[in-house]
Amino acid sequence: MRSQRGWFLLFLLVEVVVALFVTFRGGGFDPLTGLLVLAAAAGWMVVSLRIQRGQERELARVRQIAELAQQAIVRPMPPRLGGMSLAVHTRSATDQALIGGDLHDALVAPTGVRLIVGDVKGKGMEAVRLSAVVLASFRRHAPAEPDLVALAATLDADLAPHLGEEDFVTVLLAEFVPGEVRLVNCGHPAPLRIGHRLEPLEPPEPSPPLGLGPTPRMRRAGLGLSQRLLLYTDGLSEARDADGVEFPLDQQVRYALAAPGLDHALPNLLDLLDEHAGDLRDDLTLVLAQPVPAPNPVEPVPGPVPAAPGVAVFPADSRNDGS
Repeated sequence: MRSQRGWFLLFLLVEVVVALFVTFRGGGFDPLTGLLVLAAAAGWMVVSLRIQRGQERELARVRQIAELAQQAIVRPMPPRLGGMSLAVHTRSATDQALIGGDLHDALVAPTGVRLIVGDVKGKGMEAVRLSAVVLASFRRHAPAEPDLVALAATLDADLAPHLGEEDFVTVLLAEFVPGEVRLVNCGHPAPLRIGHRLEPLEPPEPSPPLGLGPTPRMRRAGLGLSQRLLLYTDGLSEARDADGVEFPLDQQVRYALAAPGLDHALPNLLDLLDEHAGDLRDDLTLVLAQPVPAPNPVEPVPGPVPAAPGVAVFPADSRNDGS
């Protein structure tokens, strides 16, 4: 909008110059002509400014609607879900957009906490639309589907009618159970397990993304209370510096992600990323997960056992009768 105001001021200056030229042309002074030209210029400016303000109000309204729509697509992830502690960071490469082609969500299923991270090919509103389709399918089927491989097939089937010829979506599904994470990877970057070392958890076999005939197999990996798992999109792994070198997933990353508290670990990683690549040209999603200890069950206070109606209760005999 500042650039538009600059153009309006320039046009006003031009109108003033034209008015002066018309007023003094031919060596004579015609104040009436000059006033008429200036009045016309002022009237044009008033109309233009009103149009501009109307456009600004309409643009603000459209932006508000778009922001609400994006918030409905991407739900905020709680810091703790089931037996998992979670931290999330998202960044859209599109100006004034909360989301782009990346997607993520988490929910509690009977089998454990389930999480999805994905990346739609392309950018813009078409990528947002496909993200919404995948998330809606995940939210509908993930709570009841007992098998992650079958869930990936269901997501693929739901997405198929909405895809163009060259569209696809990479997806990583994770299920957290005590001491273990189960992974199904459809063409997505492998997650990183952070412990004594940084370890990518590659799938047993590569699988195409959703939309290109995925054939994933499940991988099971240990995940203890002292370990963390980073799920991410290629906005991290493919971020390049000025020389075209990709962001290294090295020991520095492990140190950053091992910081006390997940809310400190992700900012540490983002500092490394910004130092390496500066302005990102791709969407970025980071989800850091860590198991938390189960709460200690409350011990029942010993007391007399209530008698059922018609049943007599006798004190326990402290003698050992050998029975």
